[in-house]
Amino acid sequence: MPYTFVEQSVPLYYEAIGSGTPIVFIHPPGMGSVTFHRQRELSSSFQIVTYDLRGNGKSGKGNKPITMDVLASDLHELFHHLELKEAIVCGYSNGGSIAQHFALQYPHQVKALILIGGFSEVCTPLLYGEFLTGIYAVKWHGISLLANVLGNAHGITKEEQQMIADYVRLSDRKRLYDMYVTGLHYRSTDRLHELRCPILLIYGARDYYVHAYGRIFQQHAPNVRIVYVDGARHQIPTKHHKELNLIIRSYFA
Repeated sequence: MPYTFVEQSVPLYYEAIGSGTPIVFIHPPGMGSVTFHRQRELSSSFQIVTYDLRGNGKSGKGNKPITMDVLASDLHELFHHLELKEAIVCGYSNGGSIAQHFALQYPHQVKALILIGGFSEVCTPLLYGEFLTGIYAVKWHGISLLANVLGNAHGITKEEQQMIADYVRLSDRKRLYDMYVTGLHYRSTDRLHELRCPILLIYGARDYYVHAYGRIFQQHAPNVRIVYVDGARHQIPTKHHKELNLIIRSYFA
């Protein structure tokens, strides 16, 4: 299995397939790189890179407290390991917050940002409630309940639901809890004007509780486009993978 080591001792699991313009995918807390298994077909047009955040999936947890700076630094070290000078960075849900922070910290390495269900801060009641649900699920019920919820929500088939749930169960409980808390308090809104790369926002047309964030991006960032996926809620990488993959090809191939 391919690993690189960040901070010299923390193993970071990744997969890289295909050739062409690199697209690096960042998963939400807990879900791991399998979140994007249906984007592997894009490897006929791009180099597809997926990885497990520290404390998630097959990656090590390390000793440092979880911060956006630490998560962005991990990705920077993965870029160095893979000899990527520049890539399209795609973050899903709270993975999009990591993608934004990486683009702010290492702007020369980001050719474009793709944010699926993305937000620059948690400032609406429904999204706040989503984070609290994750925080309390991990704190009081452990990872197993959350694994089943995420698997059932994202999987199209029973096999896919089980695969995602099993992967979530690999997460380190403390790191997962800290990631939810970090994501809840992260705010990039006041720095969006610094993002000079193109930003493509992809929202489910029925994912109403995050649509307001698209307007925030448009108000603060200079180069933003928004695409809505008909009939979709939040789980676009799995349940609407055909549309997502077509959108990515249409904009970047």
